[in-house]
Amino acid sequence: MLAQDTTKRRYCFLNTNANMSSSSSSSSSSYSKSPIIFSFVCILILFVAVADSVPINETSFRPMETLKKLKKVRAHLKKINKPALRTIKSPDGDLIDCVPSHLQPAFDHPKLRGQRPLEPPSERPKGNDTIDEHLETIQLWAESTEFCPKGTIPIRRTTEKDVLRASSVKRFGRKIKRGVRHDTMSGGHEHAVAFVNGDQYYGAKASMNVWTPAVTDPYEFSLSQLWVISGSFGNDLNTIEAGWQVSPELYGDGYPRFFTYWTTDAYQATGCYNLLCSGFVQTNSRIAIGAAISPRSSYNGKQFDIGIMIWKDPKHGHWWLQFGSGVLIGYWPSFLFSHLQKEASMIQFGGEIVNSRSGGYHTSTQMGSGHFADEGFGKASYFRNLQVVDWDNSLLPLTNLHLLADHPNCYDIKAGKNNVWGNYIYYGGPGRNGGCQ
Repeated sequence: MLAQDTTKRRYCFLNTNANMSSSSSSSSSSYSKSPIIFSFVCILILFVAVADSVPINETSFRPMETLKKLKKVRAHLKKINKPALRTIKSPDGDLIDCVPSHLQPAFDHPKLRGQRPLEPPSERPKGNDTIDEHLETIQLWAESTEFCPKGTIPIRRTTEKDVLRASSVKRFGRKIKRGVRHDTMSGGHEHAVAFVNGDQYYGAKASMNVWTPAVTDPYEFSLSQLWVISGSFGNDLNTIEAGWQVSPELYGDGYPRFFTYWTTDAYQATGCYNLLCSGFVQTNSRIAIGAAISPRSSYNGKQFDIGIMIWKDPKHGHWWLQFGSGVLIGYWPSFLFSHLQKEASMIQFGGEIVNSRSGGYHTSTQMGSGHFADEGFGKASYFRNLQVVDWDNSLLPLTNLHLLADHPNCYDIKAGKNNVWGNYIYYGGPGRNGGCQ
């Protein structure tokens, strides 16, 4: 597309010069008409060239500004889309690039440049279930018979359209500020979460069922995740996050996708989703962070959940991510953080949505299954077997669990405990309804 655009612009330039030359020897009347008409045609050609590359919006009518934006977008894509040894097409249209592990975006970081991923930690938290590195198909792209070769990692390729949906190239791949539940003034973010605080935490673990909540505004999202938090709720907030989300702005569709996030300054200038900046180091060749999850739970039907564990390796201090029953995905280097270089001061489990009130009333974007907690198993979203990692690298059940829902008439939460699920929560809701306006 860029080559065609360049050809169109070159054609206008050359032919304008030609017209200028020929018009000098013609009558003044022909000179006044021909270049004007030709210039008008050139403007149309340039406009079409721009429209071919960029979705129609307010910038489409300012070609020079749009071209500058496209230049920034393409430079950013060149930075984050790394050379691949193989590319796999997913049934949902995603392209999964198999990138040599030492060339992944994390190694653009000055403190990681020239290095390679670390070996897995020798110890995992005590009390962890049996470690099973066998991975069943849980992502759409993996339903094909192709896999990434050894020594590479699968990375979902970012497209021009992905970046252009963001408010700016700089904000692409980042959350809006105030992404953690602290008070009811949460800047359009609404939460239904369970949390523990008042101690030192070195990780957390839980299983959550996966749904396909309706997101009714393209700039809203719905997610379910585990938060590892430290620092105040000011500009020094550190978080590590993982779970599943539906985000039309980030991915361009309504599929639930496995995701990660981190920040060390309250979502301002540091951190990003998945592998969209230098930070998280992936070590696994079978899971693509940001790829769609399959299968999903259905109302009054089968329930499918995913296990997430984040913990701090006592030996090197890095924060590792485990998926399922023992599959290591990678790690966040400890130097990325300030407070989380030591330990976490809060752990959260639950759901979050963005309520933009674009229609002048509360959004109908769903959280979890889109049903309230009281409906229970098979109908409401859940987290089960909630645990934290203590100073001795041991998994422990939760004590002193707190529940918070910003707007319980829109999205609510309830907790329980039994011998099979340990500590658990049900949470979620439909958003706008008779009691939620």
